[in-house]
Amino acid sequence: MPINNKDSYRDNPLLKKAGVEHAYTQEEVDEYIICSKDPVYFAMKYIKIVNVDEGLMPFRMWDFQKEMIRTYHENRFSITKCPRQVGKTTTSVAYLLWLTLFSDQQNVAVLANKGSLARDILAKYQLAYENLPMWLQQGVVTWNKGNVELENGSKIIAASTSSSAVRGGSFNVVFLDEFAFVPANIANEFFNSVYPVISSGKTTKVIIVSTPCGLNHFYKMWVDAIEGRSTYKSLEVHWSQVPGRDADWKSETIRNTSEEQFRQEFETEFIGSSATLISGTKLRSLAFHNPLSSIEGFDIYEEPIKDHLYIATVDCAEGVEQDYSTINVLDVSQTPYRQVAKYRNNKLPLLFFPTVIYSIAKKYNEAYVLIETNNIGQQVVDILHYDLEYENIYKLEHHHIKGQSISGGFKRSTSFGIKTTKTVKKVGCANLKTLVENDKLIINDFDTIAEMNTFTRNRDSYAAEEGNNDDLVMGLVIFAWLTAQTFFKDSTDIDVRKLMLAEQNMLVDEDLAPVGIFDNGLKEEITIDSTNGDVWSERGYTSSSTF
Repeated sequence: MPINNKDSYRDNPLLKKAGVEHAYTQEEVDEYIICSKDPVYFAMKYIKIVNVDEGLMPFRMWDFQKEMIRTYHENRFSITKCPRQVGKTTTSVAYLLWLTLFSDQQNVAVLANKGSLARDILAKYQLAYENLPMWLQQGVVTWNKGNVELENGSKIIAASTSSSAVRGGSFNVVFLDEFAFVPANIANEFFNSVYPVISSGKTTKVIIVSTPCGLNHFYKMWVDAIEGRSTYKSLEVHWSQVPGRDADWKSETIRNTSEEQFRQEFETEFIGSSATLISGTKLRSLAFHNPLSSIEGFDIYEEPIKDHLYIATVDCAEGVEQDYSTINVLDVSQTPYRQVAKYRNNKLPLLFFPTVIYSIAKKYNEAYVLIETNNIGQQVVDILHYDLEYENIYKLEHHHIKGQSISGGFKRSTSFGIKTTKTVKKVGCANLKTLVENDKLIINDFDTIAEMNTFTRNRDSYAAEEGNNDDLVMGLVIFAWLTAQTFFKDSTDIDVRKLMLAEQNMLVDEDLAPVGIFDNGLKEEITIDSTNGDVWSERGYTSSSTF
């Protein structure tokens, strides 16, 4: 019931201001005690919502909504995978309203992928609050679109999910709505910022609710929860749990949308982007693992084994929090090849990166290092070779056709590292697809799998979708190119060229591909077999124009 202006908050007759006393009846006292002990009872009896068909109405909870509230209440960390339009936000608001009313000094952060959506959630909280009986309300101290403060000291704020959203604050509950739609870089920075806040308490909570959106951070947290690798309590809601949704409803929804959209938004499948290099079916089957150890972006999945041969592929970035400097360490002693470690950092200054490469390569039996040198990588190579005097760096020899025909002759150059030309990328992408889809390359790292999920066709090539990164994937692309080279077969005694032959025959480019050598400091005479383009040197056969 509305109250008079004298007792209302800023002339809002639906809100009680701080300091207003209420003479409780015995019935109200009894109800207050029951509500304070049971958030489901409170929500069903006293919360009102706006229904698109019926307008303002009591919250008639379905069984799975009751289970959601009990899951939030009984667990510090919970993650819920929900279809669209099942009342997940309303259910969560009901619990947050109960918590702030019946517990003193509760600081709650409501965060969504966009600030406007977070404010919409707070608006639902405020609507439910305004329609409570006055004897259930706390006096209002602050009431605006961004935050609410109550007389019992409880507060609730709304903001976008970002690394600065709760930095410096102390929160009892962090509610993350539609967390799957938060960009990966922001999600990672957010948890680096917020987790110390949460872990500082013994009763603090994280509540995550979302519809899936590809194989991203939400997917990882969900899989970790259901496989027992984290302490998050998982709860899955199926569309059929909503009364009235049956086979006929499903058929109609698919006709009005699409099969793929229904699978993602209602079946809650983790469907990746379309037109990915690696097939969607294969991507969904890839199993990531928790690293044995992780420090400052260096994740170890397998410790080095004596006498095993390792290759480290390197992609360089400037260290200004945009692209990542990455290292993929791969065990190539036998097939299937295995990703045993990865380094990924977008804050490390470029001049420090060679030292990181040196340390990781030395750890893995002085691994052979292949560095992509299209942009700033040449500076990294020079420091690694000349200053740190690391010897096991691939030095590649390039032969290019002059003019329009073989009779025009060849030009020759050598350099440390590899430039990712159109030819190299084509062959590398084709080989990577074959290696992964035929289980010849085992990927252990989640970040790498996540990048594969957004590594999609872009005209006649492949690249990361807007807002995503492909630095780890490109490291695997140059590794896949490497596996097709003759000197790789000779050094590992593994012939994978037959496996790649069908792919490669379709990808012949005008330029001859770079080929690998190890520089031993000796002068070399080189000749060209003009009949088939094969390149010979003092070392023997080096390359063919068709790989």
